[in-house]
Amino acid sequence: MSEPLGVAVLGAGHMGADHVRRLARTAGARVAAVADPDTGRAEQAAAGLDGVRVHAEALAALHQPDVRAVLVASPDATHEEALLAAVARGLPVLCEKPLAPDPGAALRVVEAEARAGRALIQVGFMRRYDTAYRRLKALLDADELGRSLMLHCRHRNVSSPPHFTSSMLISSSVSHEIDAARWLLGQEITAVTVARPRPSSGAPAGLLDPQLVLFETDGGVLVDVEVFVNCGFGYEVTCEAVCERGTARVGDEPAMVVRSKGGARREIAQDYLVRFADAYDREVRAWVRAARAGRTAGPGAWDGYAAAAVAEAGVRALDSGERVTVELAERP
Repeated sequence: MSEPLGVAVLGAGHMGADHVRRLARTAGARVAAVADPDTGRAEQAAAGLDGVRVHAEALAALHQPDVRAVLVASPDATHEEALLAAVARGLPVLCEKPLAPDPGAALRVVEAEARAGRALIQVGFMRRYDTAYRRLKALLDADELGRSLMLHCRHRNVSSPPHFTSSMLISSSVSHEIDAARWLLGQEITAVTVARPRPSSGAPAGLLDPQLVLFETDGGVLVDVEVFVNCGFGYEVTCEAVCERGTARVGDEPAMVVRSKGGARREIAQDYLVRFADAYDREVRAWVRAARAGRTAGPGAWDGYAAAAVAEAGVRALDSGERVTVELAERP
């Protein structure tokens, strides 16, 4: 493909608008359309870019003649319809997680892609493109530290959005740890247990925050995740692999240290768009290159389905207080 890849961005909220800006500076791509029911917000996201058409309906953007690929950053409930429409048109897709809001919908997307006979979907698990996570993956794959035994993970946010529920700590936040664990270990998660300490006084009324999530894998590794979405001080994501002959930890990367007035302080990112800015850039560049070459790269539709299935088991574990087995369909 000699001309830039025309991309329709579905959703012009916080994530969608950020992707519009990112695509505008990505070689080999151009924003052809932005779709959002709030057309004013879509117009604001597209401001200053030439040749961008704004749509209120996502499917209208997919039928725009110069659209050759789709980036889905719309609300979770809209993903299945958009993905099925994109697959039907043979359009490459980068879909922000989740692939779909529940495993049933995610599996329908996987099956539609299988019937199409071509991999078209990449899911936006950006940690696979983070430099520190990629170094950890390479270290584990090289077997320098022996077999992995445990992963210790932390996922902290300054505060949660107003609409956040207790189950979303798992289905939205911990979904990244689900994919990261599967990718780092090359193993499937088979069971989930969730422990609930007393809620933080900084959490909204009724929100079970923080939580401690325990995953078991089919390779015998245990993965624990502390998720705390109203910690109040910053956005922190860390992962430590405990192996037979050593440990390796990522997420404590260097940051600016300010020394002043008899003390010192280290800056902490305040949201994911700051912490993983480079990873998002690499992810989108890799997706554009792959789409232009007629292939896919990175986590696919099956990875999105697997994450949805594990998250559903996690929500059931949260509600029941019991260990819940993950049920995966047969892979097409």
